[in-house]
Amino acid sequence: MSHQENMHLALIEDDDIVRQATSQWLQLAGYQVLEFANGQSALDNIPEQFPGSIISDVRLPDIDGMALLPQLLTRNPSIPVILITGHGDVDMAVKALHEGAFDFVEKPFNPERLLETVARAQEKRQTQVNFDERERYLEQAEGLEKVLIGRCDAMVKLRQQLLKIASIDTNVIIYGETGCGKELVAHCLHQVSQRNNHEFVPLNCAAIPENLFESELFGHEAGAFTGAIKRRIGKLEFADKGTLFLDEVESMPPGMQVKVLRSLQENTIERVGGNTVIKTDLRVVAAAKEDLQLHPEFRQDLFYRLNVAQLYLPPLSERGDDILLLFEHYTQQVHSGTRKASPSDQQALLSYPWPGNVRELKNVATRFALDNSLTVGEILAARPNLTTEPSSAALPLAIQVQNFERKVLHETLQRHNGSIIDTMGELDLPRRTLNQKMQKYGLYRSDYTE
Repeated sequence: MSHQENMHLALIEDDDIVRQATSQWLQLAGYQVLEFANGQSALDNIPEQFPGSIISDVRLPDIDGMALLPQLLTRNPSIPVILITGHGDVDMAVKALHEGAFDFVEKPFNPERLLETVARAQEKRQTQVNFDERERYLEQAEGLEKVLIGRCDAMVKLRQQLLKIASIDTNVIIYGETGCGKELVAHCLHQVSQRNNHEFVPLNCAAIPENLFESELFGHEAGAFTGAIKRRIGKLEFADKGTLFLDEVESMPPGMQVKVLRSLQENTIERVGGNTVIKTDLRVVAAAKEDLQLHPEFRQDLFYRLNVAQLYLPPLSERGDDILLLFEHYTQQVHSGTRKASPSDQQALLSYPWPGNVRELKNVATRFALDNSLTVGEILAARPNLTTEPSSAALPLAIQVQNFERKVLHETLQRHNGSIIDTMGELDLPRRTLNQKMQKYGLYRSDYTE
């Protein structure tokens, strides 16, 4: 939703003077206001997908505000409805809050108080519309975009480059931090290439002991060394006609780099302990965390053999709202009925530096989907620091304060079995403030009542 769309309001008020004065005040604040003198005209003319919020008087000449509320919410359950009430209608308005009203403002109201309530309502509406847009994106994504999810410029460019490179049968280096999804990109490259009917063979160079590296890559004949009971096909041979993915290629031992270079130059291999030259035809996709050209222990001749084309994966912290998109994708994968991230959850997701990138985000999303009692901030606060810089992954102070505030509210509601009156008394909070905070942190009275 654009900023301009987020400035729409519908005002339902039968008193002409009050309606005109309120409308003028809201317009001076920058809002575009639709005015209605009764409930039926509002129902007939407010679009179902109205992009703003609705302000309605409780006492209307044709439809009681309490009867109008469910009709508005049936048409669009996510639209915030603010009720304007007379002093004697406060109990009714409190009841309306339980039935889905966003908030209420008592007459005679302070215009600043109304603007404050409207601003919060518009923020809620914006959050919901953004969620709906992300949901539609995930539902409508197809092809490569369904696997390499993301709307940021870097991900759009990555998909475009990948499709171009896939059509050219050449070696590729994928650069990206740990946990960014380099193997996923390599697998996509294989799937959209002409080699997709043959094997995609991954090998993590950092996970292979140096004394087993040659056998792992080239295979061996029976009796080639102690323990070689039978012939074994190596990764290079197994990937023939397909794609070999060398993850963390910078970890490949220098001695092996020479042998791999020769094999790629001549398109042949010899198994350990054998003399037969075996022809191979494969594409090598290598992945690295750092520039191989600047790596002191990586052979430059092998670098140039691999570096025919390059792809870059951005760190998650640079992908903006893609963080929310991926979070919602992973939570829905775990459980299709997972609760939505609250505004404070979203703030925590966007504030965290994500040292573990997409892999870490997926873990947090899984935990969030499996435990309804935890916020994103609480999950992140409990995670070990994954970086070498102790302070770089710390949560911002605002998120830590929110974690504490939600914890106090949760424990107090739990102690009083969801009693709003008792919770207000213990925490010395006005009802409206408590309602706002419960809404902010995704706390619902029904979750605490026995």
